Amino acid sequence: MGRARVKAKKYVSTVTNSSQSSSSSATPAISALLDKAQELIVQCDFPLARKFIDRVLVRDDGSVSEKNQAREMMGVVLLETGEVDEARELFLTLLPPHPTAPTPPPPSAHLYLAQLSADPYIALKHYQAAIDILQTQLKGKAPSPTQGDEQDEGEDEVKSNIVRAYVGMVEVWMDPEYDLCFDPAASSTCDSLLANALQIDPHNLEALQCLASVRLSQEKTEEALAALLTFPPSPDAPAARNQALVAALPLSVRLARAKLLLECGAYHDALDVLENVLASDDSSVEGWYLMGWGWWLVAERQKEGGEVEGSEGLTWEDIARDSRDCLETCQMVSLPRFYAYYKSRCNTCATSFHSLRVNASVLTFFLVQLHESQSDPDTPILEHVHELLGTLDALGIMS
Repeated sequence: MGRARVKAKKYVSTVTNSSQSSSSSATPAISALLDKAQELIVQCDFPLARKFIDRVLVRDDGSVSEKNQAREMMGVVLLETGEVDEARELFLTLLPPHPTAPTPPPPSAHLYLAQLSADPYIALKHYQAAIDILQTQLKGKAPSPTQGDEQDEGEDEVKSNIVRAYVGMVEVWMDPEYDLCFDPAASSTCDSLLANALQIDPHNLEALQCLASVRLSQEKTEEALAALLTFPPSPDAPAARNQALVAALPLSVRLARAKLLLECGAYHDALDVLENVLASDDSSVEGWYLMGWGWWLVAERQKEGGEVEGSEGLTWEDIARDSRDCLETCQMVSLPRFYAYYKSRCNTCATSFHSLRVNASVLTFFLVQLHESQSDPDTPILEHVHELLGTLDALGIMS
């Protein structure tokens, strides 16, 4: 789940005389320090952001609201720099019964603590507390003709955070590391939480993809696919426009969408998404893996006598070779040294990068051992790649 964005508030300082003006020019206003810290957080310059936040926290002239905002931002910085326990303790100071906790507390503190909690029940309590606060904020945002787009933006952000909290609760219920996923009420609870999320925003992509994942776990493939195809929200719009909407999504969201589409059997749609992913980032290990797996699934369907849109006129062997090309490219891009070397060769000889190959069995063994030794998240991907390449070897499919 995406982290709640900490948004710096704007404050206006009033200058009453020339003496104050001279003083303010020498000492930056608290609001200016907070704005600069937020800017640095967005730029991922966390060490420098920390220095600006420290300057706010040691000052005596800041308001309670400004101090709490600075503590919240410091919690984000601590998280990003790997100081998880310190971040957790800081977020707890923003919640009752801590004596300096604001009323109401910032919902983002609950959202961060929910994600940091190892106890699923505590995580669920934090998510629900965040939702309750955000719902109150949403009710207080009555339409105002004088605020216009600014109010709409604020309301959209509140709705987005409510949906994220509901999705976070579903993820806790579905997590196999917890016993909750074995609870008889798990399925109906997830359905209820997602219904609440989609009531807030019927076209929220995060909620729709979560719904698709739940439906797949319930073996309701058609309903999962229907949820995925709800986005883009204008099915009658030109195909190019809808493709552009998908292409504008963050890379991680597009990869998750492609994986779900593959699991639903919508191979053509999935491969279209992956083609755009790799056009944006041809060093994506997961992108090449999913593309290779997708072509392998198409080859299997073709071999069994079925057809997939876009594969007309190709034999299953042709498609399987495309699968192998992508899987071997996945191996190469998973190791930066190989990737840099082979890509430089492509630039020199004007050939396509993924047309170059190395010995698959030797490279696979080396890559899996390396990634396992580093506890790399790509290890399961590389293991499946190794398995798929072994199946292609047995079928006599070579590059």
